[in-house]
Amino acid sequence: MAGAEWQERTELLVGSEQVERLAQAHVLVVGLGGVGGAAAEMLARAGVGKLTLVDADRIHPTNINRQILALHSNIGVLKVDVAAKRLKDINPSIEIEALPIYLEGATLDALIAQPFDTIIDAIDTISPKVFLIKKALEVGTPLISSMGAGAKFDPNAVCVGSFWKSNYCHLARTIRRRLRRLHIEGLEEKDFLAVYSTELCDPSALEAVEGEANKKTRAGVISYIPNLFGCIAAGTAIESILGGTKRV
Repeated sequence: MAGAEWQERTELLVGSEQVERLAQAHVLVVGLGGVGGAAAEMLARAGVGKLTLVDADRIHPTNINRQILALHSNIGVLKVDVAAKRLKDINPSIEIEALPIYLEGATLDALIAQPFDTIIDAIDTISPKVFLIKKALEVGTPLISSMGAGAKFDPNAVCVGSFWKSNYCHLARTIRRRLRRLHIEGLEEKDFLAVYSTELCDPSALEAVEGEANKKTRAGVISYIPNLFGCIAAGTAIESILGGTKRV
């Protein structure tokens, strides 16, 4: 993998040994919306060798304003299929496991038990997100979880840090409350990284939703914020894979 022409700029920055390290890495990305789609693409362009992609949804017209996978030409197509084709076109050597499934129960347990280098949680509904986080904490796989990117506008307010210190984020507060209800042993000591915004949510950008599982509100979203979340999540995952430093 090291030395491929399309990776020359990456190798110039991090060195051939680190390019090979990325080629051997396996990352799980759950959710291929605005955040997860951008994260998966950045991982592929960096040369990560294997991605497991999980999302049961299909491209919808309302995705087009912000989701890198969404085009008018692929409306109705499974997001995992769109992603697999696109990422293979970026890096023909990448190994993609595309799973058009909802994660729950034994399916979640079996998937998270695999030896991933990192998990990127880009789920946008609360219950599946909470149980993914719980399972990742139990098995000890490094986790980067995206908090709420909706109803936010300021790119300078987006940051990454301890989940337990992700202030000003309503979604993070809700997840902390739900995790505590599960009575996970030693929960407060089991930290993980969260990508979140310190910008206060704009209530006028929210509307009530009826008839959707695990979702009570829908938030307005601008094009760049979810993609910025995804880029930061991918960059944090790459930093973790490379041992916290870009050079050997």
